Amino acid sequence: MGELRARAVNTVHFVLPADVDDPAVPSGGNVYDRRLAQGLWSAGWTVREHTEVNRIAALPVDSVVLLDGLLACPAPEIVVPQAGRLRQVVLVHLPLAEETGLSPAVAAELDAKERAVLHAADAVVATSPSAAGRLAAHHGLELVHVVPPGIDPKPRALGTDGKSQLLCVASVTPRKGQDILVEALARVADLPWRCRLAGPVTRDPLYTGQIRDLIARHGLGERIELLGPRTGADLDTLYAEADLVVLPSRAETYGMVVTEALARGIPVLATDAVAETLGPHGILVPADDPAALAEALRRWFDDPALRARLREYRPRLPGWERTARDMAEVLAAL
Repeated sequence: MGELRARAVNTVHFVLPADVDDPAVPSGGNVYDRRLAQGLWSAGWTVREHTEVNRIAALPVDSVVLLDGLLACPAPEIVVPQAGRLRQVVLVHLPLAEETGLSPAVAAELDAKERAVLHAADAVVATSPSAAGRLAAHHGLELVHVVPPGIDPKPRALGTDGKSQLLCVASVTPRKGQDILVEALARVADLPWRCRLAGPVTRDPLYTGQIRDLIARHGLGERIELLGPRTGADLDTLYAEADLVVLPSRAETYGMVVTEALARGIPVLATDAVAETLGPHGILVPADDPAALAEALRRWFDDPALRARLREYRPRLPGWERTARDMAEVLAAL
Protein backbone atom coordinates (compact mmCIF):
# COMPACT_ATOMS: atom_id res chain seq x y z
CA MET A 1 0.00 0.00 0.00
CA GLY A 2 2.92 2.32 0.75
CA GLU A 3 4.18 1.96 -2.81
CA LEU A 4 0.75 2.80 -4.19
CA ARG A 5 0.40 5.86 -1.97
CA ALA A 6 3.78 7.06 -3.19
CA ARG A 7 2.19 7.21 -6.65
CA ALA A 8 -0.36 9.81 -5.53
CA VAL A 9 0.41 11.91 -8.60
CA ASN A 10 -1.00 9.13 -10.80
CA THR A 11 -4.32 9.85 -12.43
CA VAL A 12 -6.65 7.39 -14.12
CA HIS A 13 -9.60 8.44 -16.25
CA PHE A 14 -12.35 5.89 -15.60
CA VAL A 15 -15.08 5.61 -18.24
CA LEU A 16 -18.00 3.89 -16.53
CA PRO A 17 -21.78 3.61 -17.09
CA ALA A 18 -23.94 6.64 -16.42
CA ASP A 19 -26.23 4.48 -14.25
CA VAL A 20 -23.39 3.21 -12.05
CA ASP A 21 -25.00 4.71 -8.92
CA ASP A 22 -28.66 4.34 -9.94
CA PRO A 23 -30.46 2.23 -7.29
CA ALA A 24 -33.14 1.35 -9.85
CA VAL A 25 -30.69 -0.70 -11.94
CA PRO A 26 -28.14 -2.29 -9.61
CA SER A 27 -25.79 -4.84 -11.15
CA GLY A 28 -22.61 -6.68 -10.30
CA GLY A 29 -20.76 -4.67 -12.93
CA ASN A 30 -21.92 -1.38 -11.46
CA VAL A 31 -20.95 -2.45 -7.94
CA TYR A 32 -17.55 -3.54 -9.22
CA ASP A 33 -16.92 -0.23 -11.02
CA ARG A 34 -17.98 1.89 -8.07
CA ARG A 35 -15.99 -0.08 -5.48
CA LEU A 36 -12.97 -0.14 -7.79
CA ALA A 37 -13.07 3.64 -8.20
CA GLN A 38 -13.28 4.07 -4.43
CA GLY A 39 -10.46 1.60 -3.88
CA LEU A 40 -8.16 3.32 -6.34
CA TRP A 41 -8.77 6.63 -4.58
CA SER A 42 -7.89 5.01 -1.26
CA ALA A 43 -4.74 3.56 -2.83
CA GLY A 44 -3.52 7.01 -3.79
CA TRP A 45 -4.78 7.37 -7.35
CA THR A 46 -6.67 10.39 -8.60
CA VAL A 47 -9.76 9.02 -10.35
CA ARG A 48 -11.47 11.18 -12.97
CA GLU A 49 -14.85 9.70 -13.88
CA HIS A 50 -16.46 9.96 -17.31
CA THR A 51 -19.76 8.49 -18.46
CA GLU A 52 -19.34 9.04 -22.21
CA VAL A 53 -16.66 7.15 -24.09
CA ASN A 54 -16.28 9.92 -26.67
CA ARG A 55 -14.74 12.14 -23.99
CA ILE A 56 -11.46 10.25 -24.24
CA ALA A 57 -10.61 12.02 -27.50
CA ALA A 58 -10.10 15.24 -25.56
CA LEU A 59 -7.79 13.76 -22.92
CA PRO A 60 -4.10 14.72 -22.91
CA VAL A 61 -1.54 12.49 -24.60
CA ASP A 62 -0.35 9.57 -22.43
CA SER A 63 -3.37 9.74 -20.11
CA VAL A 64 -4.13 6.44 -18.40
CA VAL A 65 -7.71 5.46 -19.26
CA LEU A 66 -9.71 2.60 -17.74
CA LEU A 67 -12.76 1.79 -19.85
CA ASP A 68 -15.71 -0.35 -18.89
CA GLY A 69 -16.04 -2.76 -21.79
CA LEU A 70 -19.81 -2.31 -22.01
CA LEU A 71 -19.14 1.25 -23.17
CA ALA A 72 -15.83 0.81 -24.97
CA CYS A 73 -16.31 -2.43 -26.92
CA PRO A 74 -19.32 -1.26 -28.99
CA ALA A 75 -17.36 1.88 -30.01
CA PRO A 76 -14.18 0.95 -31.91
CA GLU A 77 -14.56 4.10 -34.01
CA ILE A 78 -13.81 6.08 -30.83
CA VAL A 79 -11.40 3.82 -28.96
CA VAL A 80 -9.17 2.46 -31.75
CA PRO A 81 -7.97 5.87 -33.05
CA GLN A 82 -6.67 6.64 -29.53
CA ALA A 83 -4.32 3.65 -29.56
CA GLY A 84 -0.78 4.89 -29.05
CA ARG A 85 -1.95 8.33 -27.94
CA LEU A 86 -3.59 7.19 -24.71
CA ARG A 87 -2.72 4.29 -22.41
CA GLN A 88 -5.97 2.34 -22.48
CA VAL A 89 -7.13 -0.52 -20.28
CA VAL A 90 -10.41 -2.25 -21.12
CA LEU A 91 -12.30 -3.99 -18.32
CA VAL A 92 -14.55 -6.73 -19.73
CA HIS A 93 -17.42 -7.67 -17.42
CA LEU A 94 -19.20 -9.68 -20.11
CA PRO A 95 -18.19 -10.25 -23.75
CA LEU A 96 -20.75 -8.45 -25.89
CA ALA A 97 -21.68 -11.45 -28.02
CA GLU A 98 -22.41 -13.58 -24.92
CA GLU A 99 -25.54 -11.62 -24.04
CA THR A 100 -28.50 -13.99 -24.26
CA GLY A 101 -31.05 -13.53 -27.01
CA LEU A 102 -28.94 -11.82 -29.69
CA SER A 103 -29.46 -12.74 -33.31
CA PRO A 104 -26.41 -14.35 -35.00
CA ALA A 105 -25.90 -11.25 -37.14
CA VAL A 106 -25.97 -8.85 -34.19
CA ALA A 107 -23.71 -11.13 -32.13
CA ALA A 108 -21.19 -11.30 -34.98
CA GLU A 109 -21.19 -7.54 -35.41
CA LEU A 110 -20.65 -6.92 -31.69
CA ASP A 111 -17.96 -9.57 -31.58
CA ALA A 112 -16.02 -7.88 -34.38
CA LYS A 113 -16.27 -4.50 -32.70
CA GLU A 114 -15.09 -5.95 -29.39
CA ARG A 115 -12.11 -7.66 -31.06
CA ALA A 116 -10.99 -4.38 -32.64
CA VAL A 117 -11.20 -2.54 -29.32
CA LEU A 118 -9.37 -5.20 -27.33
CA HIS A 119 -6.55 -5.44 -29.85
CA ALA A 120 -6.14 -1.66 -29.71
CA ALA A 121 -5.95 -1.62 -25.89
CA ASP A 122 -2.69 -1.56 -23.97
CA ALA A 123 -4.15 -4.03 -21.47
CA VAL A 124 -7.31 -6.09 -21.13
CA VAL A 125 -8.81 -7.13 -17.78
CA ALA A 126 -11.38 -9.81 -16.96
CA THR A 127 -12.94 -10.64 -13.61
CA SER A 128 -12.12 -14.36 -13.38
CA PRO A 129 -9.45 -16.76 -14.69
CA SER A 130 -11.92 -18.69 -16.84
CA ALA A 131 -13.33 -15.48 -18.35
CA ALA A 132 -9.79 -14.29 -19.09
CA GLY A 133 -8.93 -17.59 -20.75
CA ARG A 134 -12.04 -17.56 -22.93
CA LEU A 135 -11.47 -13.95 -23.91
CA ALA A 136 -7.83 -14.53 -24.83
CA ALA A 137 -8.58 -17.64 -26.87
CA HIS A 138 -11.60 -16.17 -28.63
CA HIS A 139 -9.99 -12.89 -29.63
CA GLY A 140 -6.41 -14.08 -30.04
CA LEU A 141 -4.99 -11.98 -27.20
CA GLU A 142 -1.58 -12.76 -25.73
CA LEU A 143 -2.50 -11.70 -22.18
CA VAL A 144 -5.70 -10.92 -20.29
CA HIS A 145 -5.19 -9.78 -16.71
CA VAL A 146 -7.45 -11.14 -13.95
CA VAL A 147 -8.84 -8.74 -11.34
CA PRO A 148 -11.61 -10.48 -9.36
CA PRO A 149 -14.23 -8.56 -7.38
CA GLY A 150 -13.98 -8.37 -3.61
CA ILE A 151 -16.46 -8.79 -0.79
CA ASP A 152 -17.21 -6.92 2.42
CA PRO A 153 -17.36 -8.79 5.75
CA LYS A 154 -20.96 -9.83 6.42
CA PRO A 155 -22.83 -11.20 9.47
CA ARG A 156 -24.05 -14.76 9.24
CA ALA A 157 -27.58 -15.01 7.81
CA LEU A 158 -30.12 -16.52 10.19
CA GLY A 159 -32.60 -17.57 7.51
CA THR A 160 -35.99 -19.02 8.47
CA ASP A 161 -36.45 -22.76 8.98
CA GLY A 162 -33.18 -23.59 7.28
CA LYS A 163 -34.61 -24.65 3.92
CA SER A 164 -37.81 -22.92 2.74
CA GLN A 165 -36.91 -19.29 1.93
CA LEU A 166 -35.29 -19.11 -1.49
CA LEU A 167 -33.65 -15.96 -2.88
CA CYS A 168 -32.55 -15.09 -6.42
CA VAL A 169 -30.65 -11.80 -6.81
CA ALA A 170 -30.20 -10.85 -10.46
CA SER A 171 -31.41 -8.45 -13.11
CA VAL A 172 -34.52 -9.87 -14.74
CA THR A 173 -33.02 -10.66 -18.15
CA PRO A 174 -32.81 -13.84 -20.25
CA ARG A 175 -29.15 -14.36 -19.36
CA LYS A 176 -30.02 -14.63 -15.67
CA GLY A 177 -32.55 -17.40 -16.35
CA GLN A 178 -35.47 -16.54 -14.09
CA ASP A 179 -37.72 -18.40 -16.52
CA ILE A 180 -35.75 -21.59 -15.83
CA LEU A 181 -36.17 -21.04 -12.09
CA VAL A 182 -39.95 -20.53 -12.34
CA GLU A 183 -40.30 -23.67 -14.45
CA ALA A 184 -38.24 -25.63 -11.92
CA LEU A 185 -40.28 -24.32 -9.00
CA ALA A 186 -43.49 -25.36 -10.76
CA ARG A 187 -42.12 -28.93 -10.82
CA VAL A 188 -41.65 -28.92 -7.03
CA ALA A 189 -44.84 -27.10 -6.12
CA ASP A 190 -45.58 -29.84 -3.58
CA LEU A 191 -42.66 -28.63 -1.43
CA PRO A 192 -43.11 -25.80 1.11
CA TRP A 193 -40.85 -23.21 -0.53
CA ARG A 194 -41.20 -19.46 -0.94
CA CYS A 195 -39.06 -17.57 -3.45
CA ARG A 196 -38.07 -13.94 -3.79
CA LEU A 197 -36.72 -12.55 -7.06
CA ALA A 198 -34.76 -9.35 -6.39
CA GLY A 199 -33.32 -7.32 -9.25
CA PRO A 200 -34.05 -4.62 -11.82
CA VAL A 201 -37.15 -5.30 -13.93
CA THR A 202 -36.61 -2.55 -16.53
CA ARG A 203 -33.54 -3.81 -18.42
CA ASP A 204 -35.71 -6.12 -20.54
CA PRO A 205 -39.40 -5.24 -20.01
CA LEU A 206 -40.58 -7.88 -22.50
CA TYR A 207 -38.77 -10.64 -20.62
CA THR A 208 -40.05 -9.30 -17.29
CA GLY A 209 -43.58 -9.53 -18.65
CA GLN A 210 -42.91 -13.11 -19.72
CA ILE A 211 -41.76 -13.96 -16.19
CA ARG A 212 -44.91 -12.44 -14.70
CA ASP A 213 -47.03 -14.43 -17.14
CA LEU A 214 -45.13 -17.62 -16.38
CA ILE A 215 -45.64 -17.19 -12.64
CA ALA A 216 -49.36 -16.61 -13.18
CA ARG A 217 -49.70 -19.54 -15.60
CA HIS A 218 -48.30 -21.93 -13.00
CA GLY A 219 -50.46 -20.44 -10.23
CA LEU A 220 -47.41 -19.40 -8.19
CA GLY A 221 -48.28 -15.76 -7.60
CA GLU A 222 -48.67 -16.30 -3.86
CA ARG A 223 -45.30 -18.02 -3.55
CA ILE A 224 -42.96 -16.14 -5.91
CA GLU A 225 -42.37 -12.45 -5.22
CA LEU A 226 -40.97 -10.29 -8.03
CA LEU A 227 -39.56 -7.56 -5.84
CA GLY A 228 -37.71 -5.31 -8.26
CA PRO A 229 -34.31 -3.81 -7.41
CA ARG A 230 -32.97 -3.97 -3.87
CA THR A 231 -29.77 -2.38 -2.60
CA GLY A 232 -28.09 -1.49 0.68
CA ALA A 233 -29.92 -2.38 3.87
CA ASP A 234 -32.95 -3.71 1.96
CA LEU A 235 -30.78 -6.22 0.12
CA ASP A 236 -28.95 -7.13 3.33
CA THR A 237 -32.33 -7.95 4.90
CA LEU A 238 -33.23 -10.27 2.02
CA TYR A 239 -29.94 -12.11 2.40
CA ALA A 240 -30.37 -12.33 6.18
CA GLU A 241 -33.75 -14.05 5.73
CA ALA A 242 -32.62 -16.45 2.99
CA ASP A 243 -32.09 -20.18 3.54
CA LEU A 244 -30.83 -20.84 0.00
CA VAL A 245 -29.60 -18.53 -2.75
CA VAL A 246 -30.46 -19.74 -6.26
CA LEU A 247 -28.70 -18.41 -9.35
CA PRO A 248 -30.13 -19.96 -12.57
CA SER A 249 -27.92 -18.00 -15.00
CA ARG A 250 -27.37 -19.15 -18.54
CA ALA A 251 -23.99 -17.36 -18.62
CA GLU A 252 -21.77 -15.52 -16.14
CA THR A 253 -18.19 -14.27 -16.04
CA TYR A 254 -17.95 -14.36 -12.23
CA GLY A 255 -21.25 -14.33 -10.34
CA MET A 256 -20.82 -11.88 -7.45
CA VAL A 257 -24.09 -13.08 -5.92
CA VAL A 258 -22.33 -16.36 -5.12
CA THR A 259 -19.66 -14.75 -2.96
CA GLU A 260 -22.22 -12.41 -1.37
CA ALA A 261 -24.13 -15.50 -0.24
CA LEU A 262 -21.10 -17.52 0.87
CA ALA A 263 -19.77 -14.58 2.88
CA ARG A 264 -23.00 -14.75 4.89
CA GLY A 265 -22.95 -18.52 5.26
CA ILE A 266 -25.91 -19.02 2.90
CA PRO A 267 -25.85 -22.21 0.79
CA VAL A 268 -25.93 -21.69 -2.98
CA LEU A 269 -27.66 -23.63 -5.74
CA ALA A 270 -26.48 -22.41 -9.12
CA THR A 271 -25.80 -23.42 -12.69
CA ASP A 272 -22.41 -24.47 -13.96
CA ALA A 273 -22.05 -20.94 -15.36
CA VAL A 274 -20.52 -20.08 -11.96
CA ALA A 275 -18.69 -23.36 -11.35
CA GLU A 276 -15.36 -21.56 -10.99
CA THR A 277 -16.69 -19.16 -8.34
CA LEU A 278 -18.72 -21.68 -6.35
CA GLY A 279 -16.45 -24.70 -6.72
CA PRO A 280 -17.45 -27.75 -4.65
CA HIS A 281 -19.04 -25.63 -1.94
CA GLY A 282 -22.60 -25.58 -3.25
CA ILE A 283 -24.97 -27.40 -5.58
CA LEU A 284 -24.27 -27.07 -9.31
CA VAL A 285 -26.65 -28.02 -12.12
CA PRO A 286 -26.43 -27.64 -15.91
CA ALA A 287 -27.52 -24.26 -17.28
CA ASP A 288 -30.85 -23.97 -19.08
CA ASP A 289 -32.20 -27.19 -17.56
CA PRO A 290 -35.33 -26.74 -15.41
CA ALA A 291 -35.60 -30.48 -14.73
CA ALA A 292 -32.09 -30.61 -13.27
CA LEU A 293 -32.75 -27.50 -11.20
CA ALA A 294 -36.02 -28.99 -9.88
CA GLU A 295 -34.26 -32.22 -8.97
CA ALA A 296 -31.59 -30.27 -7.06
CA LEU A 297 -34.26 -28.31 -5.20
CA ARG A 298 -35.97 -31.53 -4.18
CA ARG A 299 -32.65 -32.92 -2.98
CA TRP A 300 -32.09 -29.75 -0.96
CA PHE A 301 -35.40 -30.26 0.83
CA ASP A 302 -35.03 -34.02 1.31
CA ASP A 303 -31.42 -34.16 2.54
CA PRO A 304 -30.81 -32.54 5.95
CA ALA A 305 -27.16 -33.70 5.91
CA LEU A 306 -26.62 -31.81 2.64
CA ARG A 307 -28.15 -28.66 4.10
CA ALA A 308 -26.02 -28.92 7.24
CA ARG A 309 -22.82 -29.45 5.25
CA LEU A 310 -23.44 -26.48 2.98
CA ARG A 311 -24.32 -24.20 5.89
CA GLU A 312 -21.00 -25.02 7.54
CA TYR A 313 -19.01 -23.50 4.69
CA ARG A 314 -18.28 -19.81 5.17
CA PRO A 315 -15.02 -18.81 3.48
CA ARG A 316 -12.83 -15.83 4.28
CA LEU A 317 -12.94 -13.99 0.97
CA PRO A 318 -10.60 -11.22 -0.23
CA GLY A 319 -11.88 -7.67 0.21
CA TRP A 320 -12.23 -4.89 -2.33
CA GLU A 321 -8.84 -3.51 -1.37
CA ARG A 322 -7.29 -6.47 -3.17
CA THR A 323 -9.33 -5.65 -6.28
CA ALA A 324 -8.02 -2.09 -6.24
CA ARG A 325 -4.45 -3.28 -5.61
CA ASP A 326 -4.57 -5.73 -8.52
CA MET A 327 -6.01 -3.13 -10.89
CA ALA A 328 -3.50 -0.52 -9.71
CA GLU A 329 -0.70 -2.89 -10.69
CA VAL A 330 -2.14 -3.17 -14.20
CA LEU A 331 -2.46 0.59 -14.49
CA ALA A 332 0.99 1.30 -13.06
CA ALA A 333 2.60 -1.12 -15.52
CA LEU A 334 1.51 1.17 -18.37
